[in-house]
Amino acid sequence: MDGGRRMDVTGEEEVVGLCSELIAIDTSNFGDHSGPGERVAAEYVAEKLAEVGVEPEIYESHPKRSNVVVRIPGADPSRAPLLVHGHLDVVPAAAEDWSRHPFAGEVADGCVWGRGAIDMKNMDAMMLATLRDRLRSGRKPARDLVVAFVADEEAGGTWGAKYLVREHPELFADCTEAISEVGGFSLDVGQDRRLYLIETAEKGIAWMRLTARGTAGHGSMTNDDNAVTELADAVARLGRHEFPLRLTKTVRTLLEEVCEAFGIPFDENDVEGTVARMGPVARMVGATLRNSVNPTGLEAGYKVNVIPGSASALVDGRFLPGEEESFFAEVDRLLGPNVTREFIHHLPAVETDFSGGLVNAMGESLRAEDPGATTVPYCLSGGTDAKHFSDLDIRNFGFVPLRLPPEMDFAGMFHGVDERVPVDGLTFGVRVLDRFFDAC
Repeated sequence: MDGGRRMDVTGEEEVVGLCSELIAIDTSNFGDHSGPGERVAAEYVAEKLAEVGVEPEIYESHPKRSNVVVRIPGADPSRAPLLVHGHLDVVPAAAEDWSRHPFAGEVADGCVWGRGAIDMKNMDAMMLATLRDRLRSGRKPARDLVVAFVADEEAGGTWGAKYLVREHPELFADCTEAISEVGGFSLDVGQDRRLYLIETAEKGIAWMRLTARGTAGHGSMTNDDNAVTELADAVARLGRHEFPLRLTKTVRTLLEEVCEAFGIPFDENDVEGTVARMGPVARMVGATLRNSVNPTGLEAGYKVNVIPGSASALVDGRFLPGEEESFFAEVDRLLGPNVTREFIHHLPAVETDFSGGLVNAMGESLRAEDPGATTVPYCLSGGTDAKHFSDLDIRNFGFVPLRLPPEMDFAGMFHGVDERVPVDGLTFGVRVLDRFFDAC
């Protein structure tokens, strides 16, 4: 027996249990060190890997903030290894808002339910299940794999991928390509045909604190230098501003493929109409048509009859690949001369070509399990640990192979209530990953 499981169990047979058990380990990330941390999950992952004969290392960046890395030998050690990474942390969840407890890992109605089911303990489980199966049977991947389960992605990766890249770059020194989250999922387009969106780009992040300073005084008196008023005007300008539409290389290719799939011409004058045809992922793709800034917090004052000397706001800015300079120029214009900005978190946009042997291997592996599959590139509106690994000149792709029910609101699962992943999607993903590791 293997931790309660048969030693001859297949990856398909154990992936659901692994996913459920990972979800049941609460790794909520509150943006600081107040949560439970990733240590218990890291030890779980390390144990599951050690059971099948490899020797993973745990790298702790801060008490309870743990990362697991292991190198698995491939058939051709002369080739550059492939980095396969997933994060162990999840965003918090309020149990009272869910129909099933977010940290129970319940299997019901054909799905595994809980926080992390999509983001991204599903892939963690698929990685574990596939690799355990291959290691038990002695089947080597086509090339070495550097496998990393990291901390802190949900708060920017400071204690996870960023820490590993900064403090232990030798672990990834010879890696040239990587796969991880938010790609490889299906979009039904009818006639038994599905597009599988592979992430090849993602917007940059600019989380900022805005500050206006003025003259403090009594609330009963006229004040033409009111910091709250100055800040409120600037935040309103930012929040109501619509940046111009910009079709990056990746987004243009995706939209052209969508139009081809639906048998319609690509009309640059009706880009939003094309995106609307994409159903459950329309919101995700729509957010990659332009830069954006969303106000997310305000802070000023301490008493109703006192005009404060300063006021601040938090904003979440996202910019497209190639648009960083113009993005900040427009933000500064909207803020005006009396409001300053500083970064809380600033990470670049990343983009790579949708070409090469790894891309071919993704397509071949998907089509072997779904003959109606077509792979297409897309840009993610959010951010992942790809930003940190790109600092090591690693090409990053989002590839978590999932064949999803057409009606499933995949984008809504991320950080949403009642997050869940179909059991059939997990087993499909294991089969695809297994083929992919032979072809990569």
